[in-house]
Amino acid sequence: MGLTAKIRTRDGWAVSHAVVTVTDMAGGQVLRAEADGEGAVRDGTELSPGAYTVIVTAVGYAPAAASAIVTASGRAEVGTVTLARQGGTELPPPGPWTVDPAHSTVGAVAQHLGISSVRGRFTDFTASIEVAPDDVARSRVDAVIRAASIDTGNAMRDTHLRSADFLDVGTYPEITYRSTGLTPAGPDRWTVHGDLSLHGVARPVNLELAYLGTGTDPWGGTRAAFRATTELRREDFAMNYNQVVQAGIAAIGTTLKVELDVQAVQGDALPGM
Repeated sequence: MGLTAKIRTRDGWAVSHAVVTVTDMAGGQVLRAEADGEGAVRDGTELSPGAYTVIVTAVGYAPAAASAIVTASGRAEVGTVTLARQGGTELPPPGPWTVDPAHSTVGAVAQHLGISSVRGRFTDFTASIEVAPDDVARSRVDAVIRAASIDTGNAMRDTHLRSADFLDVGTYPEITYRSTGLTPAGPDRWTVHGDLSLHGVARPVNLELAYLGTGTDPWGGTRAAFRATTELRREDFAMNYNQVVQAGIAAIGTTLKVELDVQAVQGDALPGM
């Protein structure tokens, strides 16, 4: 081989759409090759002995340059070249990811009596993520939550929340969220733009998303972790019920803080499904 190289992200994932350009010391291009599906470059063009510059580019990543010395063998072994996301923000490898409900939490916090908080969560939901390989802003997330799965740890309160005063699960059994795009908000942070359909009302809702990294699991899969938050106003979704107690204090606050802790498995289905 005349040229060999591996193109990786900062966390070790292959960049399959990278392009490697080799120039001589005068700036003339002598070789151009594309990485394969494993992020490897193997080109058989024999190079003349001497010093060369290797430039690696890929859509969505900052270009990287490295030096290479070609010996009398005509080979240039560049080794591993690491690419950083443009803007310094990393994402998991592109492709489909499936949220694992057993290791994820969809929670909400409401103020109670103006002095404390009531926490609840939905226990039945599904979600999928598609990380776009070229234009990260085109990545997508779709989620469906069964409204009747609300659990605050109090059966009487949960029954009331399922009623027409709040979620009205008989009429609106599902809560859905579908993203429409995302924009960077800092290192490893993104703002996800999307539409939330809740209680028969659809409104645009942004999620403040933090990407926490990837790793392998005990079952041979690859997982990515995320944390996201947003704040909702109940009246924006036609949930206007309230009970006023002394001094005009509302029993239940009008805003909800939504907290998402998500684990997603690489692939379009969970293991065993």
